[in-house]
Amino acid sequence: MKLLRVHSDDGLRDAVLTDDGRVVTLAGEAGAFDPGRLRERAEAALADPEAVVAAYEDVRLAAPLRPGKIVCVGLNYADHAAEGGQEPPAEPILFLKTPDTVVGARDDVVIPRGSEKTDWEVELGVVIGARAAYLSSEAEALEVVAGYVLVNDVSERHFQLERGGQWDKGKNAATFCPLGPWIRTADQVPDPQAIRLGLDVNGDVLQDGTTANMIFGVAHLVHYISQFMTLYPGDVISTGTPAGVGAGQKPPRYLREGDVLRVWADGLGEQHSRLVAAGS
Repeated sequence: MKLLRVHSDDGLRDAVLTDDGRVVTLAGEAGAFDPGRLRERAEAALADPEAVVAAYEDVRLAAPLRPGKIVCVGLNYADHAAEGGQEPPAEPILFLKTPDTVVGARDDVVIPRGSEKTDWEVELGVVIGARAAYLSSEAEALEVVAGYVLVNDVSERHFQLERGGQWDKGKNAATFCPLGPWIRTADQVPDPQAIRLGLDVNGDVLQDGTTANMIFGVAHLVHYISQFMTLYPGDVISTGTPAGVGAGQKPPRYLREGDVLRVWADGLGEQHSRLVAAGS
């Protein structure tokens, strides 16, 4: 099942995308992420002949959920670590993005004031569906995964690496986490380590990788993170990016006003984001 959210005349609404490209709006207002309840509502809407239906191209997409927290994993592909001249980590490197960085798959990305090196990172996002703390095994970890979502971990490298060494400074500008277009439920993703994903800038293919090349796979990450913090329904783990980021280009290439990003992953749809400059 593909779960999404749309802007409507009645406000923010949950919806489901059918295999033939129809967006069916669910009854009731969008609320806290509850995968079981969402499935029930989606099934009811699909069976309702009076449900509101629109073509996917015609809806105003919102992010498919508002995460409680976004736990990001740094340097989780060996080729990405290598392009930055770094060794693969012995344990996952974790940092956080704040929920107010989240925007939808067709929304603009704002280059922050003072930016010199705004960069891109296509990533697989893991959506948590049940409370998880101190999980005992990787098998148990996969049981708390509700689904998967496309993430662009937009980053300002000057802020991240050259302004005191605090990664959070370069990760948390407004609009720095385009999310979606939809959540694909876990039952439709038989192997999260077999997903191709990539990113174009103005039509130039700069990232084209596969989750098979993660250093730490999804099950390991969920289990590992649960040893350090409690995960709740609606939290998102952004699992790292393959090689091809702007900082790894020769010479480096960073985003500028007017650039257009196409971000994609097999089964998870596409994002189309335009870069705009921050207001004064």
